[in-house]
Amino acid sequence: MTITIVGLGPGDAGLITRQAWHLLSAADAIYLRTARHPAVAGLPAHLTLHSFDNVYDEADDFAAVYGHIAQEILRLGREGDVIYAVPGNPYVGETTVTAIARGAAEAGIPFRLVAGLSFVEPTLAALGVDALDGLQVFDAIEIAAFLYPPVNPDVPVLLGQVYSRPLANEVKLALMSIYPAAQPVALVHAAGEPDEIVESLALYEIDRSERIGHLTSLFIPAMGLKAGLPTLAETVAVLRSPGGCPWDQEQTPRSMRDSFLEEAYEVVAALDAGDVDNLREELGDLMYHIVMQAQMAAEAGDFTLSDVVAGIEAKLKRRHPHVWGDWQVSDTAEVLRNWERLKRQEKADRGAAEEMTSAVDDIPAALPALARSQKIQSKVAKTGFDWPDVGGVYSKLDEEIQEVQAAQTPEERRAELGDVLFVIVNLARWLDVDAEGALREANDRFARRFRHVEQLATARELDLLTLSLTELDTLWAEAKAALAQSGVADTVTGEPDREE
Repeated sequence: MTITIVGLGPGDAGLITRQAWHLLSAADAIYLRTARHPAVAGLPAHLTLHSFDNVYDEADDFAAVYGHIAQEILRLGREGDVIYAVPGNPYVGETTVTAIARGAAEAGIPFRLVAGLSFVEPTLAALGVDALDGLQVFDAIEIAAFLYPPVNPDVPVLLGQVYSRPLANEVKLALMSIYPAAQPVALVHAAGEPDEIVESLALYEIDRSERIGHLTSLFIPAMGLKAGLPTLAETVAVLRSPGGCPWDQEQTPRSMRDSFLEEAYEVVAALDAGDVDNLREELGDLMYHIVMQAQMAAEAGDFTLSDVVAGIEAKLKRRHPHVWGDWQVSDTAEVLRNWERLKRQEKADRGAAEEMTSAVDDIPAALPALARSQKIQSKVAKTGFDWPDVGGVYSKLDEEIQEVQAAQTPEERRAELGDVLFVIVNLARWLDVDAEGALREANDRFARRFRHVEQLATARELDLLTLSLTELDTLWAEAKAALAQSGVADTVTGEPDREE
């Protein structure tokens, strides 16, 4: 009672290992995952061959196929000795093998494996590529299932089992979320066979190849541009290393705080301007700061960049049970309610509930004043502490303005003006307007108009300092009208906030 698994090599029967050939020559019968493999034609003639190809034809998906095959081999192994032969190397892209090995261990069935060459070796030989220079190996079927595949573009990639043009199309679409459409690639057909072909083409063209079949692989060389997160992490680590940059070496988490905030604001400015090129650059600057903070934390033994990524990855899936779970939601509002509920539960699980005494305790004090004010008021409103309608806010605003007018001392005026601003932020919340964004846009709007006023004054040889208020108002009205006529947008936008 023994299960023996044999690798048949990548294709040509001449590539079957000597050990495997001796074992097959001494056997009476073997079970094949598939007979649709070139090596099968060259097997010892006396062998009785049993194939599972009929299972492929009857099952709905590959998971069902592999599950059926594994269970059948395990059943045969309980009854006596069985030899199961698979293409290539049994531990390269063979789901049935891992399932059988696990099942055999659980059932106490002796298990033996005879390795073989995988598709990797002849494919690399056909390409003239050394795997130790860096290589990522994936199953094309698995890559096709990703919207953003787990591929580092700075390292060459080899995909096995690109067995059909429809699959090649799915692979292409998945990979184009990382690579440019024109990325040079190679399709390798029948590697190690006499009719081996290496087809060079662009990534977007791979599903047009008429040569694609069961022995087709896809090779993607490293991108010329360094574009992987590991590469950026290495660059930052070098900057921090003894042979790196003195400035980077001197930085501390605290010393980079202000510049971190500046970069975040520059991202926001690029978003507001709709400047895609600048947004790309500013996101890169912000990413540098994130990686830099993680590097300094790693040096201190606190956490690593991998910990950061793993943490947010787990949080996103935990906070989206309607995507990675069985929760049902009807709209965005329900998503946001669930988000808050899950967030509170997480804090309770960590014991944070005992420490937190207020609904506003977790709002960062470092937020800009308007943004923090709006978050505070949104949090408080969720407890029921809110006006029944927006009319109460308008009345409160009138009251606070009167108090500003009645204030006598600088301290009183400062306090009362702060109250006015606070109520205005509350009004923004009621009107579903982002107060921070609204003021930022108002600043930009004023700056644009004033620049135009200056231009008008210069063109007319007028000195702004000598103009009357009426004359200045006239220039302002002209500037406003001119900008409106030119199509400059003066809109305010805002989106529902979801706190981390």
